Amino acid sequence: MTARIFLQAGLLASAMTMMHAVSAHVTLETTQAAAGSYYKTVLRVPHGCSGSATVKLRVQIPEGMIAVKPQPKPGWQLSMTHGDYARTYHLHGARITSGVREVAWTGGPLPDDQFDEFALMVYLAEDLAEEGRVYLPVVQECEQGVERWIDKDEASDSPAPLLRIESGS
Repeated sequence: MTARIFLQAGLLASAMTMMHAVSAHVTLETTQAAAGSYYKTVLRVPHGCSGSATVKLRVQIPEGMIAVKPQPKPGWQLSMTHGDYARTYHLHGARITSGVREVAWTGGPLPDDQFDEFALMVYLAEDLAEEGRVYLPVVQECEQGVERWIDKDEASDSPAPLLRIESGS
């Protein structure tokens, strides 16, 4: 009887841990968007790092997301890293060869028992429809510790936020 109770308790603890892992990562508010259109990227941060408050959030901008404009947040300092694209893009008649490659919000802090959202406006290049999906690697830095939401495997314990790309209209 005692072994059965321990087994049931262990299974319950495992299930709760798995449920926490599934809901505990940085996610996108809207997980689908059309290629060849603007997309408001809203990253949801549901917690800190093992009880520690978040003080910095960095998101790497994937190839094909251009014309990036981050939304400022009161209490947070905004910084952008610029660089060259792997190819030339065309937007509103202009050739675009470089742009924002990473956005970082520093400040807060965002306590572990609260959540917040960080937003960007981007243009999704037409050729992203061929890819079908885009990952946005995020690094969450806390007063103590770091969470890296960078894996391109949805079953991972630290998956990157995933945007599914539809063909444009």
